[in-house]
Amino acid sequence: MDRSRTARLRTGNFRGPLTVLLGGLVLLLVSLSLAISVGAVQVPLGTVWGIFLDKLWPGLIDPTWSKGRAAIVWDIRFPRALLAMMVGAGLAMVGASLQAVTRNPLADPHLLGISSGGAFGAILALLHTGLFTGLLTVPLLAFLGALGATAIVLGVSRFADATSSDRLVLAGVAVSFIIMAGANVLIFLGDPRAAHVVVFWMLGGLGLAQWSQLMYPFIVLLCSATWLLFHTRELNAMTVGDETASTLGIPVARFRLSVFVAGALITGVMVAFSGIIGFVGLMVPHVVRLLVGGDYLRVLTGSAVMGAVFLLWADIAARTVMAPEDIPIGIITGLVGGLFFIWLLGRRKAG
Repeated sequence: MDRSRTARLRTGNFRGPLTVLLGGLVLLLVSLSLAISVGAVQVPLGTVWGIFLDKLWPGLIDPTWSKGRAAIVWDIRFPRALLAMMVGAGLAMVGASLQAVTRNPLADPHLLGISSGGAFGAILALLHTGLFTGLLTVPLLAFLGALGATAIVLGVSRFADATSSDRLVLAGVAVSFIIMAGANVLIFLGDPRAAHVVVFWMLGGLGLAQWSQLMYPFIVLLCSATWLLFHTRELNAMTVGDETASTLGIPVARFRLSVFVAGALITGVMVAFSGIIGFVGLMVPHVVRLLVGGDYLRVLTGSAVMGAVFLLWADIAARTVMAPEDIPIGIITGLVGGLFFIWLLGRRKAG
């Protein structure tokens, strides 16, 4: 009897998160469709997927749309929507992972200065070094910048004996201000004609997405996300505490450093292609935990899906609120994220 009850409970515990995940995937598909359909030029959903099928299997259906509309859907909006999905999924997974290894619900690549380091490296490549390794230059220097910022934050927290998780975030915020000051110096010293474009890019945007460049963030996200998903046992243990994780045979310091490096890789590359988009990694994991619980296999998977959905809708808002002008998407996420941050601080105080 006890065994059957346990089996029922396990089945119920599995079906609940599975239902949420399937619902998230349906919501993701709907959001992707609307992100491609909505804009200064409205494109019917049937036309959107007709163009998609025609590109994959030419001659399968008889085109009833103009070449201009096909170019808008396939060359502009589709890569933009896919980049939004990758950036949202990547930043959300990084935020969830950092919250586990720091045991701080406020941990986020933006607040810890990792995004600022990525922006510094990208600006250095765009305005000063040039593309000395081709298209890989910007994501490479962005990753090195994000990695350097991570090292500085960890070094500052150790120097200041900031052992608590809250002080780690404060160290990250301080380092972020310093790095952004350095980034502003790079902009000031750079070509004034290019500086205007870089400043707009720093606010966060997806308008430069191109099919030829999507493989770089895709490969990085696929490899890093796979690595994180294979280490959900360690992430679960880290949420309990270092001592518990050590008793389970986990090399705590080395694993925490590995997660920071993976987070710097994802964040740096995403920043290179989208600019600074904050608070995605802070908000999404909290919402996901409310839906699926605290197990990190579910949290990471759900964060990837919901992060992609959130950034698609943020991009829809950025393109429609002041249409035909595009608002930088970082403004949308910053507004929503700032309000969420205030709510989270109040919730922690009440708890």
